[in-house]
Amino acid sequence: MKIAFFDAKKYDIDFFNDANKDFGFTIKYFTERLSVDTVIMASGFDVVCAFVNDDINEEVILKLEKLNIRHLAMRCSGYNNIDMKTAFNRIEITRVPSYSPYAVAEHALALIMSLNRKTHKAYNRTRESNFSLKGLLGFDLHGKKAGVVGTGKIGRIFISIVKGLGMDVVAYDPYPNASYASELGFTYVGIDELYTIADVISLHCPLTKETFHLIDKDAVRLMKSNVMLINTSRGGLIDTRALVDSLKEGKIGYVGLDVYEEEENFFFEDHSDSIITDDILSRLQTFNNVLITSHQAFFTKEALKNISFTTLSNIREYQSGNKLTNEICYHCE
Repeated sequence: MKIAFFDAKKYDIDFFNDANKDFGFTIKYFTERLSVDTVIMASGFDVVCAFVNDDINEEVILKLEKLNIRHLAMRCSGYNNIDMKTAFNRIEITRVPSYSPYAVAEHALALIMSLNRKTHKAYNRTRESNFSLKGLLGFDLHGKKAGVVGTGKIGRIFISIVKGLGMDVVAYDPYPNASYASELGFTYVGIDELYTIADVISLHCPLTKETFHLIDKDAVRLMKSNVMLINTSRGGLIDTRALVDSLKEGKIGYVGLDVYEEEENFFFEDHSDSIITDDILSRLQTFNNVLITSHQAFFTKEALKNISFTTLSNIREYQSGNKLTNEICYHCE
């Protein structure tokens, strides 16, 4: 089984090579992302392995089909970058539904703590022997209300974490789970009510047609002044232009982003020697109450180990003709 592995980074190669000792596949790593311009590289391979920022549009899928590629192994949980309608009955697609929900939930907490206590600013100051406390004032999270949007595995772990800090939790999910709410000690509310009463809002839901720009100008209008907004899920959940406007108006007090709407042009790459041409991203970077990380919430040793093993296990199932445990349900799209 020959695998064409796109958008390969050194850490991908290290972890997949280690996991592949138990599988024995032939893997060719390409640093290029999968796109219309690079799909020809998959010629002669049996399987393509792709990631969140690869552009798997209609044309790419049709070209993969012509190259006799019948399996696309996504080494991530999200798949909003795939044209699922075109893929239907052409290519089987698997994903990694869960790699480390702890990693993402803990990174959301890291953003909250850094924004609140301004440890990133303090670090830079003290390195220059500036020990002033001016501008570093934070607030107690204990007793504050956390609003959690999405109560899947990551959302539930995040709830457990902030409950441990003494925060009161309200949550929204179109499919509420009363038993989890009772077990973890939180309350389900409507999305508008969550916006209205939460001091900290953390997004833990997938990007779908229903959740696209879930946070828009109308949602922001309902929120408390000085609210903290955290997104470690998908960039498209937030209307970034509306977010910038709310920051300029002083409505939102803190923003922590590990994802961004147009991140595929920048994230996971080093652009330190070039000019950022995305005006919205550049504007976000000017706010001193915005903390942006480069889609690193998943990035732990445990997560990468699980991603590599699950991805290769998915390919083994395809090779064996077995039922694909982690196949994406086309007809649900």
